[in-house]
Amino acid sequence: MASEVEGKAVFDADSAEEVVKELRATFAAGTTKSYEWRSTQLNAMLKMMEENEPLIVAALCDDLSKPELESSIYEIAMVKSSCRMALKKMKQWMMPEKAKTSLITFPSSAEIVSEPLGVVLVISAWNYPFLLSLDPVVGAIAAGNAVVLKPSEISPATSSLLARLVADYLDRSCIKVVEGAVPETSALLEQKWDKILYTGNERIARTVMAAAAKHLTPVVLELGGKCPVIVDSDINLQVATRRIISGKWGCNNGQACVSPDYIVTTKNYAQKLIVSFKCELERFYGKNPLESKDLSRIVNSSHFARLSKLLDEDKVSSKIVHGGERDRANLKISPTILLDVPQDSLIMTEEIFGPLLPIILVDEVEDSFDVINSSGTKPLAAYLFTNNKKLKKKFVATVSAGGLVVNDTTVHLAEPTLPFGGVGNSGMGAYHGKFSFDTFSHKKAVLCRGFAGDAYVRYPPYSRGKIRLLKAVFDGSFLGIIRALIGWSKS
Repeated sequence: MASEVEGKAVFDADSAEEVVKELRATFAAGTTKSYEWRSTQLNAMLKMMEENEPLIVAALCDDLSKPELESSIYEIAMVKSSCRMALKKMKQWMMPEKAKTSLITFPSSAEIVSEPLGVVLVISAWNYPFLLSLDPVVGAIAAGNAVVLKPSEISPATSSLLARLVADYLDRSCIKVVEGAVPETSALLEQKWDKILYTGNERIARTVMAAAAKHLTPVVLELGGKCPVIVDSDINLQVATRRIISGKWGCNNGQACVSPDYIVTTKNYAQKLIVSFKCELERFYGKNPLESKDLSRIVNSSHFARLSKLLDEDKVSSKIVHGGERDRANLKISPTILLDVPQDSLIMTEEIFGPLLPIILVDEVEDSFDVINSSGTKPLAAYLFTNNKKLKKKFVATVSAGGLVVNDTTVHLAEPTLPFGGVGNSGMGAYHGKFSFDTFSHKKAVLCRGFAGDAYVRYPPYSRGKIRLLKAVFDGSFLGIIRALIGWSKS
């Protein structure tokens, strides 16, 4: 029945309801809860990637002209790493966690049990269409849930391949892929889910959250924002420049939620930084970067037009100090650096999500914090390049972001021991590693008592003595308990 539903030409609310109904029945039967099922699915996912890596790389190339290294390492290898970590740690994650008890419930024992939430929805993004689709699914499976994955229609080749591979390798009765665009997503959002994880932009996130609110469904929102880079002067400039380039243009040509969005540096240091950028960019992408096979293209003509609009604004177009070349036919924009753009320009008020990198000038590097905090929003990531320990400490204390990195960019995503998620406008909730397992689990409190040690003071009729004794118990004061008992005996 489910395969028939998914194969319909029109996926409407009735189709979505049927999919969720089938998944709930499978979940209620306990299929997804065993360690054996979870490990079987994760091993099948590993096999799926190992046997089909060339197909996955080809699909990512079709969608984004993504270089093979970025596809193999930043997408496929990272999902494999998530699978292997879950397989290694899952038994430990599933074990009840012992909890201490107090005098209030003495004698007793307590534990925290991780149980799957149920049927969850993962809505992924187009910029890393393989990683951002399957990485959350790894966590959902490890936690024992049934899953519906909705890939982005803006990456159609990857979406189609995911639908086929997931159906071929994973348990179709528990894990499903629904393809489509706005109508299909809307149909899915009308249903009641036990959790929704959405990766994308703030505008769509509001729609997702509003739909979830109707059913009191918890959400994880992985959004973006203008990720700043502060560059101090006491650094290895070549290494810093290369790491910024890697995080900006080496991550899908700037089309990444954690990609550096703008740089803040001092007026005295900006020219040295620009010279270094020009040198390293030519070394990496040649004299004509539009012909480089190591740069992804802009995803579609709509995003190309949006980025062109940012560049063509009157108060911005004259600020280009490097790059700016465009190839509309092939949807290519070269790495572009702009110097001293106005703070009220479109390029500084919108998330860029492309190969454009403005540089903002300040008198002192400490002024960078005011530039970042004055935006009124909190980015998904923020970066600082410095050897100054006091500046590092102030950076951590002053800048609120989903994640911070000192002397590199974007690499925190590769550490499964760190949570990945936003704050404020850049999102809510987190995943990666055990955080993925926890995100898709309910932490159930379990307290066990015997019939001995029944405290009669909790029962009516109430008295002043009982009140004094119970207050002392809740305060955890043994001296107070003794005083209350002595006072009670005297009365």
